[in-house]
Amino acid sequence: MFKELIAKQRVVFADGFDHWEDAIRAAAQPLLRDGAIEESYIDDMIASVNKFGPYIVIAPDVAMPHAQGGNGVKETSISFMKVNRPVSFSASSEHDARLLFVLASIDSNSHLDMLQALVAAISDDNILAQLPNTTCVADLQKMFA
Repeated sequence: MFKELIAKQRVVFADGFDHWEDAIRAAAQPLLRDGAIEESYIDDMIASVNKFGPYIVIAPDVAMPHAQGGNGVKETSISFMKVNRPVSFSASSEHDARLLFVLASIDSNSHLDMLQALVAAISDDNILAQLPNTTCVADLQKMFA
């Protein structure tokens, strides 16, 4: 399921970041590199967090950076980044995340199946417990084999 959801070239592992903005940029790089998004979409994601706060932290240790669909998005897609040191999206530790799923959608509907599959995966307590311990794509492939 995970390999259908996120291509292995769109997975990033990093030690950590001093600023959440840098983490969002790094997590989105595979989509930018593949031409799925433009730089403006990354700027929009950061602007959304600045405007609305840490709403992208959707569960303990899990953030889903995204912005309004369409602007700067060429392909509905998702990337995944796991960091060793939690990224702080506010002064509160409840807004820390080590698992970042960047979601990009060309419109307000085309991502819904992808989002449903992602939510199902991270709702599995076993998977959610294992994800922070992954160190490479092979770990992810074993987990979702």
